Amino acid sequence: MKSNVGGIDRILRIVLGLVLIGLTLSGTIGVWGWIGLVPLATAAMGFCPLYTVLGFSSCPVKKA
Repeated sequence: MKSNVGGIDRILRIVLGLVLIGLTLSGTIGVWGWIGLVPLATAAMGFCPLYTVLGFSSCPVKKA
């Protein structure tokens, strides 16, 4: 797996995941908030399968 999630994208995914899980634990939203585990996992791995399918990457281009 080649990394395709850049720094700012990673931070946004972590924040989104934690907010969704926090809202679920506080009872504000239902069990759908556990979907927040997905952005947390992709941020931790630095790899997003959907980005691969779409041919997208938020990693900076490495110059030779």
